[in-house]
Amino acid sequence: MVGRIISSDDDIAEGMAWLAAREPAFARAAEATGPWPLRRRADGFGALRDAIIGQQVSVASANAIRGRLLAAGLGEAGAIAAASDTDLRGCGLSRQKIRYLQALARSGVAFDALRDLPDAEVADVLLPLPGIGRWTVEMYLIFALGRADVFAVDDLALAEGARLLFGLPERPKRRAFHDMARDWSPWRAVAARGLWAFYAIVKQREGVAP
Repeated sequence: MVGRIISSDDDIAEGMAWLAAREPAFARAAEATGPWPLRRRADGFGALRDAIIGQQVSVASANAIRGRLLAAGLGEAGAIAAASDTDLRGCGLSRQKIRYLQALARSGVAFDALRDLPDAEVADVLLPLPGIGRWTVEMYLIFALGRADVFAVDDLALAEGARLLFGLPERPKRRAFHDMARDWSPWRAVAARGLWAFYAIVKQREGVAP
């Protein structure tokens, strides 16, 4: 079963209200941050292409590489699959990312079909691809497919946001964070947005290191 899909700011507001009623810490977070962002983006090849481009580089560098790819006519799967290593390196891609992107471009993944698959089955399709880890799949589920009840326990900013919001002595470890987030179902993806937003606010005010 796919479950609830987040597609609008109204959906985020509904999730925020549910979380605030269940957990006072989220009410405090909402007071500090204001409305939490929707951050939806188009699903499909481009979303995972950009996720791979952005691995281990700054946002500015990732945007520059993406811009060069698009300017060179190498944004779509077919073009990347047929491109030479020299052409792709000229856009700023490392050898490893060239391998990842070409594997994705040649994978034949039916992205439209992913919209109707349960979260676990989406992961089963994407995780075998080189360069696609669980965090990347979770980001795809949350922001490209709009799944309402997905959480990313390995996300450093989420863990730090939880530490700050709940006054924990340290960032929650993976298992503890998973158990903690279970109480936020069926709106875990909205809780994630709240923790990211709260972390960003505190970081700006106090210079908190991630």
